[in-house]
Amino acid sequence: MAQRRDIESHLHELLQVDRFKDYGPNGLQVEGRPEILKVVSGVTASLALIDAAIEARADALLVHHGLFWRGHDGRLTGWLKTRVERLLAHGINLLAYHLPLDAHAELGNNAQLGRQLGLVGESRFGDQDLGWLGAAPLAELPAFTERVGQALGRRPLVLAGDGRPLRRVAWCTGGAQGYFEAAIAAGADLFITGEVSEPQAHLARETGVAFLACGHHATERYGAPALGAHLAGQFGLEHRFIDIDNPA
Repeated sequence: MAQRRDIESHLHELLQVDRFKDYGPNGLQVEGRPEILKVVSGVTASLALIDAAIEARADALLVHHGLFWRGHDGRLTGWLKTRVERLLAHGINLLAYHLPLDAHAELGNNAQLGRQLGLVGESRFGDQDLGWLGAAPLAELPAFTERVGQALGRRPLVLAGDGRPLRRVAWCTGGAQGYFEAAIAAGADLFITGEVSEPQAHLARETGVAFLACGHHATERYGAPALGAHLAGQFGLEHRFIDIDNPA
C-alpha cells in the first residue's frame, strides 16, 4: 500500500510534467482515498472504464485522457457529472497524464508504440519534441503496413505517397496529424499517427511522403499500462490494465 501523495509526486518527477504546455491538467484530477493498493490503467476516463475500475475494486485510475480540457467551462453536468460522481462515490483517485505520457523515453506512448512496430527512436522533432524519428525496419510500404495492422489489430488508412523505399519513419501517437509537415521536414519517408484530416491527403500526394492513420485509441493503448506496471513495481501495488475498445 502507498500514499496517494507519494505516487503523485513520483509521477510528477518521472514524467517531467512541468516541462509541457498541455491542453489540460496533468496529475491528480479527482481526489479519492489517501491510500492506494490497487491501480487500474486505461486510455480514457470514460464511464465504461470507471465502472470497470469500480468492479475491480481499484483505489486509483491511471489514464492518458482525463476529464478536463482547455475550454471546459467548469460545470459538472451531464456525462461529466456522472463520471465524477461515480469516482467520488467509490473513493477512486483519477490520475491523468497527457503529453508527458506521450513523450516519456521508455514508458510513453511513442516509445511503447515504437516497440510494437519494431521502431527505435533516434531523434525527436515537432512542437515540444513530441515526434519521434528512426530507421525503417522494412523498406516496402505494403509489407510495413501489414506489420502495423497485425500489431495493432486493425488495418490503417494508407496514403501511399510516391511509393519510395522507406528509409526513415516518423511517428507520433494519437491526434498528431498536424505534425506531418514537421515529419516531412525532418526527412521522413513515412509518418505514422492515429488520425488523419483532409490536408494530409494532399501533402502525401505532393511531397511523396507516405502517411498511415492507425487509430487514435489503437496507437495510445500502450503507455498507460506501461506506466501502471512501473508503479506496481515501484510501490508494490496491484495493477490491471483494462482496454475499453474504441474504433476511433
